[in-house]
Amino acid sequence: MQIPDNNCQLCTRLYDFRASNRNSYPHFFNCPVPSFGSINSAFLVVGLAPGLKGANQTGRPFTGDYAGIILYKSLKKYGFAKGNYEQRADDGFELVNCRVTNAVRCVPPENKPENYEINQCNNFLQPEIKEMKNLRIILSLGVVSHNAVLKAFGHKLSFAKFKHGAKHQLSRQITLIDSYHSSRYNISTKLLSAEMFDEIIAEVNNHLK
Repeated sequence: MQIPDNNCQLCTRLYDFRASNRNSYPHFFNCPVPSFGSINSAFLVVGLAPGLKGANQTGRPFTGDYAGIILYKSLKKYGFAKGNYEQRADDGFELVNCRVTNAVRCVPPENKPENYEINQCNNFLQPEIKEMKNLRIILSLGVVSHNAVLKAFGHKLSFAKFKHGAKHQLSRQITLIDSYHSSRYNISTKLLSAEMFDEIIAEVNNHLK
């Protein structure tokens, strides 16, 4: 499986931003963030990109920021994780039959990746999905993730429109479910609630039974 190395320079803007962050936050991870969870999992969560003081700090997707609190609490509730999530990469928290990644592996300025960067990182998302031989369901958190997954499958964006709670058949074996991102902003504006997110993970759980 092709993965970005720690000195990946495919996207100049992201590379320069990482270099700047190494000066500002020398103790942060400050590299492309690898996926979390087994490649043999049936369930894949695809987020947007590492947060500056979240995954970019800890080196594990959704770890260290508010979005991860919502995500990992719900995954554990429905049996997709075990252990105690303590917002650290070394907290011993484990995923069960679940893998978590991002459409863009490097932290973008203002949490806004550009289309070119999303397309470049699809060169990593696509082979990762192909290597997941047991994969049955993908959860996309937000429009960017949704579109990146469609691209990874070779579908046009018109193939399926993003809608919270929508299900799309990507292939004979694999289904895509959409959810609003579990970000602090979406929770605080009530676009999404923890209960709404639990309903999405419950649907994933039912799909895999």
